[in-house]
Amino acid sequence: MNLGLIYQEKKLFEIVTSLILCYIRDMETNMKTINGSKTKWVNIPSPSTTDIELLEKEYNFHHLDLEDCLTENQRAKIDRYDDYTFLILHLPTLHSRTNRIVYEELNIFISDSFLICLHDEHDFLNKLFNQALHNDIVAKDFMGSGSGYLLYKILNETFESMFKIVDDLTRETNKIEREVFQTDNNRDMLKDILLLKKDIINFRRIILPQRTIIAQLEHMTFSKNDDDLEVYFDNVVDKIEKIYSSLENLNELVESLHQTNESIIFHNTNNVIKVLTVFSVVMLPLTFVTGFYGMNVALPLQNSNNSVLWIVGIMLIILGSMLGYFKYKDWI
Repeated sequence: MNLGLIYQEKKLFEIVTSLILCYIRDMETNMKTINGSKTKWVNIPSPSTTDIELLEKEYNFHHLDLEDCLTENQRAKIDRYDDYTFLILHLPTLHSRTNRIVYEELNIFISDSFLICLHDEHDFLNKLFNQALHNDIVAKDFMGSGSGYLLYKILNETFESMFKIVDDLTRETNKIEREVFQTDNNRDMLKDILLLKKDIINFRRIILPQRTIIAQLEHMTFSKNDDDLEVYFDNVVDKIEKIYSSLENLNELVESLHQTNESIIFHNTNNVIKVLTVFSVVMLPLTFVTGFYGMNVALPLQNSNNSVLWIVGIMLIILGSMLGYFKYKDWI
């Protein structure tokens, strides 16, 4: 058999196999790209190991940064390198199943020519990317002034969208406030108040470290096409401060509602106990009278034809006297 032919067939098999593997890897990746005139925007929702390998091969990022992209519960931070900057941010969002506030991690690689976002299927970020992908005007607005300005636009729009969550929390707080102060409302509000308080606390805990990270971006440049970005990122910081201030006010209001609800529950419990106590005290002498006349001995009025009426009359006099005394003391 011709050894040259065997060698050619072997090389052809390796090439076909390589192409098939590349095709499979391309099918597995979630990576989407928009190529602008000055920068490239890459969006990777739910990054897989394949996506990380492609990034490592094409951009030569530090392996620790790539590991952070696949690891949960990383702290918010900024790592600067000679040829790129790596950011980790935490974004508050509503859990799709429980509708409670949780955070999603946003990992960003940014340099002079590209911006890469990796996140866990953040709906708003996907929506933002798809708008730029299918609308040239939006793409030009986002990507026409360098990667730093693109980062500003993404963060600005993302934190702007969080005001909707704040508004939802405000409406929920107002609803609970109305129900707490309704005199005819007998529903237990404690669970609703505690869940709302938990959402506000989680929101504050998530948003607090982002203030420091975004403030650091005011003094950074990412490409030669960037203008002075300080005023832009200062605008994002103002949004974060406004969100945090609103959460502080909501937290104080919910804390007051919690205390008010506890006071109302305590007051209602006291009223119930007071009624039961009055009932028990009133019944005590009446029970004594019936017990006394239940003895098997000679008793007053036992031979009278109207003994039952006399006993009932005595009981009514005792009952009326006790109720009159309680009313006089303003106990009932």
